[in-house]
Amino acid sequence: MIGLVQRVGQARVEVAGETVGQIGPGLLVFVCAEHRDGPDEVTRFVDKVLKLRVFADEAGRMNRSLVDTGGGLLLVSQFTLAADTRGGNRPSFSAAAPPLQGRAIFDAVVALASSRHPSVATGRFGADMQVHLVNDGPVTIPLRIEGGIAA
Repeated sequence: MIGLVQRVGQARVEVAGETVGQIGPGLLVFVCAEHRDGPDEVTRFVDKVLKLRVFADEAGRMNRSLVDTGGGLLLVSQFTLAADTRGGNRPSFSAAAPPLQGRAIFDAVVALASSRHPSVATGRFGADMQVHLVNDGPVTIPLRIEGGIAA
């Protein structure tokens, strides 16, 4: 599973001009399911996102997590994170999970995150989305969960 975590002052997702998910200060996380992902990867991914220490403490150091701050979490599916550009100029997305598997994994991430955190919003799986964000910092962190290891 691949994620791109952005610390935001605010973020929202629109589909056809309608806001479908929005948060104030917190994390915007783009989520990409891969073929081999299952329940273990979902659990590790959600744990890592909620506990990732990217918010400032009283000394200004990144020592606080989303759980510590109570900020919002906006989850947006994005299969393009699996892009492989090694073979030329047109990306290959063959590492991304097929749509049915990808939707099931994304839904599992949303369900688990929602059960563990009070403020979770989402985009709409498979839709043409416009994502609006104010990156705070900026802080943008790639996240990869594979074989029991978060990289």
